[in-house]
Amino acid sequence: MTATDKDLMLDLLSPLTDEKPWATYAACLDTNGMTFFPQTKAETQAALSVCAGCPVRDECLDHALATNERFGVWGGTTEKERRLLARGA
Repeated sequence: MTATDKDLMLDLLSPLTDEKPWATYAACLDTNGMTFFPQTKAETQAALSVCAGCPVRDECLDHALATNERFGVWGGTTEKERRLLARGA
């Protein structure tokens, strides 16, 4: 990703990062957003591998649970895993 691409990504994310400052530290910041809406098991594993080393993984998961994110990989969890977490809460 070039510096210009990163600037554009930050501009697009500014409403998100204004509301969620932790997002500026996310490991996925330089990753294509569609990576986190996988269609196959291999794509799911690729998304989860980005989350694995993310310094704000817990904050991302908290956000996903609080906003009932139904789709995609958030905070190192799949849609099914978040449904199970929500039921157990």
